[in-house]
Amino acid sequence: PLNVSHFSVFSLHNLQVHGIVRRSSSFNTGRIEHLYKNPQAHIEGNMKLHYGDLTDSTCLVKIINEVKPSEIYNLGAQSHVKISFDLAEYTADVDGVGTLRLLDAIKTCGLINSVKFYQASTSELFGKVQEIPQKETTPFYPRSPYGAAKLYAYWIVVNFREAYNLFAVNGILFNHESPRRGANFVTRKISRSVAKIHLGQLDCFSLGNLDAKRDWGHARDYVE
Repeated sequence: PLNVSHFSVFSLHNLQVHGIVRRSSSFNTGRIEHLYKNPQAHIEGNMKLHYGDLTDSTCLVKIINEVKPSEIYNLGAQSHVKISFDLAEYTADVDGVGTLRLLDAIKTCGLINSVKFYQASTSELFGKVQEIPQKETTPFYPRSPYGAAKLYAYWIVVNFREAYNLFAVNGILFNHESPRRGANFVTRKISRSVAKIHLGQLDCFSLGNLDAKRDWGHARDYVE
């Protein structure tokens, strides 16, 4: 999947990929430069980017109506758990209501019977875990605004599936890493800081709760 600033729309016909990117005064496509036909000139090939935002229902309707995708992957989120405490309302708007806007756009465009919808859900739904290991029947107990917003998104996907018979699924993925992971996440923070210490550029660095436990995998495996 193409992870751009918000979500990606996939069309199986000729393998065309459409994505939404938020408008910025500078290029914010660093992690997908290699996918451009001409990365230096931002010339697109079978990948087409549209300006839009998960907080803007009008643009979602326009883009989905124009592209008429066969599959939609909602990979968009304010995905930093700690920052979600500082940006709680924004996180709820993008991660929770943003998913509803996408589902509503599918319905508005009359694509309920032709689109397959994938929601990138999260293990943060389990939060204060009720059993180890977790499984699909483990009760949810989110412990952050991010987790709570994703829980709304999870259930609104279930509701659209059952109310409208939409092909809509939640993928509850645990932490998955790759070289494209942002530098402000803990894995990159540790690896980059260790390298800087080795090079004599840094003396030490600080972390939060060292008792926290997480499962990690590689993004390639999770995509499979």
